[in-house]
Amino acid sequence: MGKKSYEIRIYTTTHMDFELSEEHKILQSEVRKFAQNEIVPVAPKYDASGEFPMETIKKMGEMGLMGIEVPEEYGGAGMDTLAYVIVMEEIAAADAAHSTIVSVNNSLYNHAIMKYGTEEQKKKYVVPVATGEVIGAYALTEPQSGSDAGNIKTKAELSDDGEYYVINGRKSWITSGPVAKYIILFAQTQPELKHKGVTAFIIDTEKEGFIRGKTEPKLGIRASATCEIAFNNYKVPIEDRLGEEGQGFKIAMSVLDAGRIGIAAQSVGIARAAYEASVQYSKERYAFGQPIGKFQMIQQKIADMKTRIEASRLLVYNAAWKKMQSKKTGERYTLEASMAKLFASETAMFVAHQAVQIHGGMGYSKELPIERYFRDAKITEIYEGTSEIQRYVIARLETGLK
Repeated sequence: MGKKSYEIRIYTTTHMDFELSEEHKILQSEVRKFAQNEIVPVAPKYDASGEFPMETIKKMGEMGLMGIEVPEEYGGAGMDTLAYVIVMEEIAAADAAHSTIVSVNNSLYNHAIMKYGTEEQKKKYVVPVATGEVIGAYALTEPQSGSDAGNIKTKAELSDDGEYYVINGRKSWITSGPVAKYIILFAQTQPELKHKGVTAFIIDTEKEGFIRGKTEPKLGIRASATCEIAFNNYKVPIEDRLGEEGQGFKIAMSVLDAGRIGIAAQSVGIARAAYEASVQYSKERYAFGQPIGKFQMIQQKIADMKTRIEASRLLVYNAAWKKMQSKKTGERYTLEASMAKLFASETAMFVAHQAVQIHGGMGYSKELPIERYFRDAKITEIYEGTSEIQRYVIARLETGLK
């Protein structure tokens, strides 16, 4: 056999650029100012009452934050995914509940219609949500199908004349459900096909046959309203079907990839707020004649918290970059989104726990927001795919074993 020659090229760079663009820095600065000045002062009140923060949500809509990646022609800000995760971190650092509302509007509702909707659907259903005029929601979970998203029981039957679907069933844990004007719903059109028989629809909640259940009393993100919804012979026109029949499960899973990036960014924001409060407290709180920040056990906590936050942010930025690249390549970013969501959410819980410990009794008191960070952090390990599901997704993709 003849010899083959191989050319080896070595590429060198002087540095790897992790700097944000000037546009992204300006966005970060402006959103941080808004979040700290407008959200931080009212967050305890909304957390205590569980009231939906419509006033601040309207202001965020005016800033373009309820439709960050939506093109300007559809009422959005026309920015990229990196801009979205920057916004999510800053809003979450002020109050996680506000960022949850931002996440659902952007990642789940707007993203789904912009990717799979018709031109008419984009104009009718995205514009009012992207501008903050009304709220959007996403209904996948049912009482018996949380992580098992393919086990949907809600049914949508096509009418004899083929003009509309009749929907019956229940959905649970619907974020923004109590206030949403429009909801993306997933229902079975061919139950015998299981997940391949799921179809997506855009629901107008003001129509007959739509029923809202009670608002759920939650441990955390209390200002983000959540409820059960039900459908009793609800009629949805065929033009409000999102995508084709049987495409619903594919739509749901691809949209959750985007949603997981948003929750990962939210997790970084919660962790950052808890960390910054802890650093400040470690310098102000004295014990045995010195700041507690001088004790090695506190220093270890601070070091671990900081390292995990920085690693989480890099995973989030990487997932955001992969999502932006997917528009060119068409490649899924499921792996990157799941890794970011898994690590960042567990970091949020870890950092919030350490923050409570550093603050001692004050960390357990409602006089400081530390206990709220702790309560808010927990949900990031649960919604839009539990940590267990993320590990399953990552391992399946890496091994190829299903």
